[in-house]
Amino acid sequence: MNRHHLFPLVAAAACVALSGAVIPGDAQAGATVFTSQKCVTCHSVQGKGGSSAPDLGKRTARGYTPVEMAALMWNHAPSMWSAMEKAGVEKPKLSVEQSADLFAYFFAARYFDTPGDAGRGRKLFVGKGCSDCHNITGANAEGGRPVMSWQSVADPIELARQMWNHAGPMHEAMSKKKLTPPQLTAVEMNDIIVYLQNLPQTKSLKPEFAPASAETGETLFKVKGCAECHKDVTAFAKKAPLRTMADFASVMWNHSAKMNQKQSDLRPEEMKRLVGYLWAVQFSETGGDMGRGKKVFTDKGCSGCHNQGFPLKAPVSPYNVVAALWAHGPDMQKQMATKKVAWPRFEGTQMADLLTFANGK
Repeated sequence: MNRHHLFPLVAAAACVALSGAVIPGDAQAGATVFTSQKCVTCHSVQGKGGSSAPDLGKRTARGYTPVEMAALMWNHAPSMWSAMEKAGVEKPKLSVEQSADLFAYFFAARYFDTPGDAGRGRKLFVGKGCSDCHNITGANAEGGRPVMSWQSVADPIELARQMWNHAGPMHEAMSKKKLTPPQLTAVEMNDIIVYLQNLPQTKSLKPEFAPASAETGETLFKVKGCAECHKDVTAFAKKAPLRTMADFASVMWNHSAKMNQKQSDLRPEEMKRLVGYLWAVQFSETGGDMGRGKKVFTDKGCSGCHNQGFPLKAPVSPYNVVAALWAHGPDMQKQMATKKVAWPRFEGTQMADLLTFANGK
């Protein structure tokens, strides 16, 4: 995807703690934390910042989660502290909320960085019947708005909203032609978006995105009637993970065909809040195993100092771990050094397992 069409900042809900309470992360606030806490001295995000440490905006994996962030920070903490000491940079102390904000910022930088193919997108735009109503430069006989007038092309969240709001009339127009509304996978949706964003008529569009708070998303989910069918929203999020905007847009479009034109229209700020809420729900569980977590607690040497159990009181989220790491980590490292105990590293699912053990479930 063309870098000019990436959104460096987007509101992303950070996590649902294991207690069920939402910890809303704000990418805009995360960008401020990234600078104010001097992370930018060594690290960069999408090329903006220091060059002595990895760019934290680079997409490492599709399944980037708060647990993964906590594990990565923990594993690299000693080398980060050493580098900061040499550079004369004071070690930051992060609150749980700031940790959530940082995750939102890093997640947002990765969110739109998904591979897409404009050539495939063009074939899909024609093959799926989109071009039957929507020309690129002008209105056709069907009266569909030309693509070059779609300001939403530069904002996939807004594009998903408009597709949702206009799904009824679009499906009605297809029905008159005896056509079945096409289903779109996330990959297909992403290819179409990449194709539309790279047209000569749309390349000049500048992304404008004012993130809205995700905290009211759960209320909107109920008010708009979504909760009447999706009573277990966690199960809904597992069934249709929304890790990229193409995921979200394709799910919304496919779902609209099943709504029998009963869906409620969404305003821009409502869509942003719903997106934030559904993002948050995805991270409601660590996916760890309690038995393995207990073994990790012992094998990694945690029980050597914390013989009364896990040092943090449940419920423990990945953000609690990050906050505790930066608040107490340097002292922990010194104590471990005096006991000649190596700093533990967490690989694979070990951090998730440890968190599950910490929460007793």
